[in-house]
Amino acid sequence: MSYLNFESKYDKFPKTKIKNHKAIRGYDAIYEELSSKIKENCTLVFDYYPGVDEEEVMQLIHRFDASCLIASYDLFKEEAVITEQMKYHLTDDRVFGKMYYGDFIDFIDKDKLKEAQEKVQQANGFTIVYGVGASLVTTGDILVYFDMARWEIQLRYRKGMTNYKTNNPDEDILRKYKRAYFIEWRIADKHKARLFEKFDYVVDTNKQNDPKMITGQAFCDSLAQLATRPFRTVPYFDPGVWGGQWMKEVCHLDKEQKNFAWSFDGVPEENSILFDYDGIVVELPCMDLVLYQPKALLGEQIYARFGAEFPIRFDFLDTMGGQNLSLQVHPVTEYIKKNFGMTYTQDESYYILDAGEGACVYLGLKENIDKEQMIEDLRKAQKGEIVFDAEKYINKFPAKKHDHFLIPAGTCHCSGNNAMVLEISATPYIFTFKLWDWERLGLDGKPRPVHVEHGKEVIQWYRTTPWVKENLVNAVYEVKEEANDCKVEHTGLHALEFIETRRYTTDHITNHDTQGTVHVLNLIDGKEAIVESPDHAFEPFVVHYAETFIIPAQVGAYTIRPYGESENEEIKLIKAYVR
Repeated sequence: MSYLNFESKYDKFPKTKIKNHKAIRGYDAIYEELSSKIKENCTLVFDYYPGVDEEEVMQLIHRFDASCLIASYDLFKEEAVITEQMKYHLTDDRVFGKMYYGDFIDFIDKDKLKEAQEKVQQANGFTIVYGVGASLVTTGDILVYFDMARWEIQLRYRKGMTNYKTNNPDEDILRKYKRAYFIEWRIADKHKARLFEKFDYVVDTNKQNDPKMITGQAFCDSLAQLATRPFRTVPYFDPGVWGGQWMKEVCHLDKEQKNFAWSFDGVPEENSILFDYDGIVVELPCMDLVLYQPKALLGEQIYARFGAEFPIRFDFLDTMGGQNLSLQVHPVTEYIKKNFGMTYTQDESYYILDAGEGACVYLGLKENIDKEQMIEDLRKAQKGEIVFDAEKYINKFPAKKHDHFLIPAGTCHCSGNNAMVLEISATPYIFTFKLWDWERLGLDGKPRPVHVEHGKEVIQWYRTTPWVKENLVNAVYEVKEEANDCKVEHTGLHALEFIETRRYTTDHITNHDTQGTVHVLNLIDGKEAIVESPDHAFEPFVVHYAETFIIPAQVGAYTIRPYGESENEEIKLIKAYVR
C-alpha cells in the first residue's frame, strides 16, 4: 500500500558540514595522532561514557608502552555495594525509578581514589588512566573522551551488554534501561559537561571498531556553530506490538521488518547529531549540544526555567495497519515530582499526520461513569479475569489528517489503529501509566507493564465528554497578530500545558523570529521547504516532508518557503515553542 502520491525524500542521516576542522578515523590513525603528542613523563587520560566498549579501547591502550596503568573501574565500589546504594532510586518496579541527582564520586571508594591520585603524582614515566570517570583521578596532560549516543547504548543492552559495574547481561531490558535513564546517564552527563573545554580529543565510538576522533577545539566549535543554525537530529525507529507500516514507506525503512511502531525525531535528550568533516562523519549525543550551549540553543528564559534540558519532544507513533496503543495516563506535576524526582511532567498531544479507515483517538472519560467500577474493572483486566470495556468508560473520537488532540497530564488516552501520530509533548517521555493493553504480550513474550495503581492516583475525573470536546479536540483558531501573509492557526496546546503550537499554511515565503526561545518544527504537508536567514547568518537549510527540525533561540529572524518540488505549491508547517 502506498501512503504518499510522491517519492519521499526523508533523510534518516541528516548531517551538518563543519569547515576548518578535521577528523581522523580508525584506531591506527588515533594511535599515530596521540603518539605524536606524548612526551616524557606524560599522563594520558581516556575517560569514557558508560556503555563504551572497554575491551575495544583496551586494544588501543595496549599499543602504548605505558609504565603505569590505572583503571578507574577498580576505584568504584563493588557491584553489591553500588546496587544497594542505588536501591531507593532503582525501586522494585520494572519501568519507573527515581531521578538521581548525585555524581560519580558517590559510587567511588574515596581511599582507592586517593591512592590512584598519589600513584599518578609519584609515577616516573608514561602513565595512562582509563575508564568511566577516569578524569576524577587526573585530567592529565592529554585528555581523550570516548563518547556514545543513548540509542546505541540501548541497542547494545539488547545484545547483552551490562550496565556499568553490573553483571546483568540477561536482565530485563526495561530494568537495564531504567538504571541508565534514572542514574547512569544523569551522572555521566553531569561529569562530561564539566570537562567539555578540557577535552584535548573526543572519540565517537558508536560503530564497533570504527572510531572517529576530533580535537576538543573542533568539538566545542562544532557545537557552537550548530547553536547558530537550523539543524536536525538523527532519528531512530523501533518495532512494537502495535506498530504500523507508514514509516516504512515515508522514512525508507527495512521493508522486511514486520512493523515500525515509533520513532524519536527531534528529541535531543535521546537523539544524536552528525558532523561531517570533509567526508568523515562523527556522531555525538545531541545532549552534548544541550549541555554545552544551553542558552544559545534554548534561550535565556527557557534555560532559567528548565536548566540545561530540552523541554520539547517530537516523535512518531505509527499504527497504520497496526493496532491500538495501550490505554494510558500520564502523571500530573505534583505526582511526578513526589514519586519520581522530576521537575515537570509528560504533557502531550497527538497531531494526526495521516489517517486511514476507521482511525480514532480515545480521549477523556464518558459522562456519569462509576470511577470505582472503572478502576476495579482495570484491576480485573490486569489479572486476566475480564476484558476491559474501554468504550464503556472512554470517549472515542474519529481522527482525520491534520486533527490535533490535546492531552494534558491526567487525561486517559490512546491512539487507535490506522493513525499516524506526530506526538508533540514535553520531554519526560518514560512516564506512561498503562491502564489496559488489549490482552497483549510485548515483543519479548512477556506481559507489558501495567500501572493501574499509579494511574488511579492521577486520572482527572472531571475531564469528561463535554470538557474534552470543548478543550482538547481541535481547539483551533486563527491567529491574526502574526505579521505573516498566510494562514496561521493556534492548534494547541491546552492552557494547562506550557507548549504552544501553531500551524502555517502557505504557498510563499513566511517570516518567523525565535524571539529568544527555541522553536521545533515539522513539515506536515508538502514535499520540501527551505529555511533561510534574512541577513545570511546561516546557510539555507532544506527540509522534507515529515522531517522535524530545530531552530535554536540564538538564530532570531528566519524565513520558510516552499522549495524544490513544492515550489509554488502549498505547504503546511507546525511549530512548537515554550509559551
